[in-house]
Amino acid sequence: MDYSKALKDKVSSAPESPGVYLMRDAEGEIVYVGKANSLRKRLSSYLSRFLDNKTLALMNRVSDIEFKLCPNEAMALLLEASLIRKFKPRYNVSLRDDKSFPLVKISSGDFPAISITRKKSDPSARYIGPYTNAKLLKEALRIIRRSFPYRSCRSLPKKICVYGRIGLCPAPCVRRPGRKEYALNIDNIALVLEGRVDFLVRRLSHLMHNKSSERDFEAAAEIRDQISVLAELAAGLSGVNRKSELEDLKNRLGLNRLPERIEGFDISNISGRQAVGSMVSFCRGNPDKNNYRRYRIRYIAGIDDYKMLAEVVRRRYSRLLREKAAMPDLLLIDGGKGHLLAALKQVRGLGLRLPLASIAKKEELVYSSEKEGVLNFPYDTPALNLIRRVRDEAHRFALSYHLLLRRKEMIGR
Repeated sequence: MDYSKALKDKVSSAPESPGVYLMRDAEGEIVYVGKANSLRKRLSSYLSRFLDNKTLALMNRVSDIEFKLCPNEAMALLLEASLIRKFKPRYNVSLRDDKSFPLVKISSGDFPAISITRKKSDPSARYIGPYTNAKLLKEALRIIRRSFPYRSCRSLPKKICVYGRIGLCPAPCVRRPGRKEYALNIDNIALVLEGRVDFLVRRLSHLMHNKSSERDFEAAAEIRDQISVLAELAAGLSGVNRKSELEDLKNRLGLNRLPERIEGFDISNISGRQAVGSMVSFCRGNPDKNNYRRYRIRYIAGIDDYKMLAEVVRRRYSRLLREKAAMPDLLLIDGGKGHLLAALKQVRGLGLRLPLASIAKKEELVYSSEKEGVLNFPYDTPALNLIRRVRDEAHRFALSYHLLLRRKEMIGR
């Protein structure tokens, strides 16, 4: 079978990394979803001259292949299953219909247990799946459990088990955690299993901010650590193509070129104390942590987010100008129109023509320096998901620095 040059180039450009691949037909419909420990090696096997009849029939329909990176093969398993549930590709019929594949079972009751099963024998339980590999599913649950401890015993024991002693189970048998708190943790686990990591990061970021405002810095730090782990998964589990996000963002903001390098800003303080700013860098839609920067506010006293933001933006780009360093393609501000104008004034005052955008926290209204008024972004567009990801990471990074300074302040007293 002769394959098009475009298809061969797409396969040869695939990384030797874990991930998920989506095969599309000439109409753009997803006809098959698969996972691999090495995307390039797995996709190359489809170009072989020695394919079975089923695979040959699949490849006769394939016109394009899209791939998504994941931190490991276990997380690729979760993404594969969530995409199959979402798109129901015709050539994944065995996974959709065969009842012998492993499932995640979440039992009923005040403190539900999580386990792996192959049968839906308990009508009161919740089931997520199916998945193609029980071994990888166990590994995925082990990874999730480090950030979101859960009960796995069939019945509550009289003594605390080893999982409870090492912090992988809240130990409802002896500690009796709050039912609402435990239920929320189980709900968070379900969101990861369903591939909705971006939504979960936004939820946790809001909760982290509330805990910080309540001066519960220990709880805020724990949530920050959860978000850090999830941020690593979000790149693979977001379920969208990074180039599509960048192109959508370029068109919706009215930019002249693709925003391959985005720098996002946020300010964090409580009543003006230990005020800090953050700058996170995204390259081609993914975090570039080596280029993150954090700032202690030097010149502004009291509560004035606009002036604090202006100080951080001015310091950032004054330095880049002095060093004759490369400038980003887009600045993204966590805030509304007033925050955008405050940052824009500093950028233009330095003689720079960089485009800016901002997103308001609650309503998620988007503003652009290149267009007038509020921009209408549908809720789940690729561009808005990318903006949220940059915004949430800037918020997490700023708050983590603020928490660090507050803890140092408390210890120093």
